[in-house]
Amino acid sequence: MAKGLKAFTMLILGSLRDLAPIILVIAFFQLVVLQQPIPNVERILVGLALVMLGLTFFIQGLQMGLFPIGETMAGALTRKGSLFWLLAFAFLLGFGTTVAEPALIAVAAEAAEAAAEGGFVAANETAKSDYALGLRMTVAFSVGIAILLGVFRILKGWPIHYLIIGGYVAVVLLTLCSPTRDRRCRV
Repeated sequence: MAKGLKAFTMLILGSLRDLAPIILVIAFFQLVVLQQPIPNVERILVGLALVMLGLTFFIQGLQMGLFPIGETMAGALTRKGSLFWLLAFAFLLGFGTTVAEPALIAVAAEAAEAAAEGGFVAANETAKSDYALGLRMTVAFSVGIAILLGVFRILKGWPIHYLIIGGYVAVVLLTLCSPTRDRRCRV
């Protein structure tokens, strides 16, 4: 019993370590930048405890249930020698895990609220829900592509700086087409 309790405590501390940067950033901006006290401290602490427990159980569930089967499947696909299925697995694994990411779901919902308040989307639930889903799908697609490229890079033996430089070039080119006051591409 004591061994199990110690292991659970270590898992909780791991979740706290993972959440610490977020907690510190929020506390810094609330206390130092905004110079305001933290409202509803008791409720925030209860919510933080629930997030830590939820994250702990989520990570433990992944390690017990999904990671082993994912590793087995990746090994089997590698032995099979099918580049298509290996890359499809890499993309879908990245896409699927990102779509299901609880933090992304929460951030997308908050972004939809902010977009509605700013007048960028209609303030009804359908528009906000569509906006949040579109944001989640865009991020998930991007993560899927990044993992697919990472696997392909490893298989081909390409140096990583080629992909990093390519990514920077793509971002610079995209900034040339970012919206301006007249909404036209500057290229």
